[in-house]
Amino acid sequence: MEFKHVSVLYDECIENLNIKPDGIYVDGTLGGGGHAFGVGQKLSEEGLLIGIDRDKDALEAAGKRLEPLKCGKLLVQSTYAEIKSVLEENGIDGIDGALLDIGVSSFQLDNTERGFSYMFNAPLDMRMNQSDSFSARDVINGYDKKQLTKIIKDYGEERWASRIADFIVKARKEKEIETTGELVDIIKAAIPAGARREGPHPAKRTFQAIRIEVNSELDQLRDAIDEFIDVLNPGGRLAIITFHSLEDRIVKETFNRRLNPCTCPKEFPVCVCGKVSDARKVTGKPIAPSEEELEVNPRSRSAKLRVIEKR
Repeated sequence: MEFKHVSVLYDECIENLNIKPDGIYVDGTLGGGGHAFGVGQKLSEEGLLIGIDRDKDALEAAGKRLEPLKCGKLLVQSTYAEIKSVLEENGIDGIDGALLDIGVSSFQLDNTERGFSYMFNAPLDMRMNQSDSFSARDVINGYDKKQLTKIIKDYGEERWASRIADFIVKARKEKEIETTGELVDIIKAAIPAGARREGPHPAKRTFQAIRIEVNSELDQLRDAIDEFIDVLNPGGRLAIITFHSLEDRIVKETFNRRLNPCTCPKEFPVCVCGKVSDARKVTGKPIAPSEEELEVNPRSRSAKLRVIEKR
């Protein structure tokens, strides 16, 4: 399958990274290389573009797409949460900017074999790194009702989480749940008909929750934001695109903590902890897609971009 990915908030990302031609920039969620190509076009031969992705198919496809760029290129199969290790292993002390596009790529959604989409019948998988042993099948068939309810409620923000978990547990007593199609049918049966007629596809939130659990996405994000800010050179910027409220909340709270690190009680008249911010706010409210972008790429609807700069 051809690797296709529509780069969300493309112009806004390139503009807000404030790219220096001879700088070092990281795309920590390389995907098909769309954002990375835009960054690389701004770099001279002295610049370096680092692309990181868990998915070897993404790295291979992006490598071909980035070939025409004149800047240096370093592609690494890893997770963005390992940014410090990636830089250390390659003798790099700091970077001038980084981009994280959180979540699943268009390629992964559209590749029927990967099991990310509720629109195609495929084996239950959802692994971003296909060499990992833990998959959606393990979650659906191995977690008890309490565990399933928690992840579907917390990660999917699904009001029918308990009922969906109950239906999953009952169904797998008959036989192991093996495909996305089987899971979609179970979810549809669990959600009352009236609720199914409202809002998005009835399986959307549950599939999101399982994908996040399989790939430890929120834990990765929590760990990574501070790591990326730490390795930025003065003036370097970190841009993060999120697609749902859980991700955006983590980014917002972490950015605010770096902008206001004081841990003194609010009633103290002056700061005595001595903690001083090492960052500057670039965006206040998150940047959202324009109406023009929404027409071209409806999947961008829930996207939000936040940017922070190292002092």
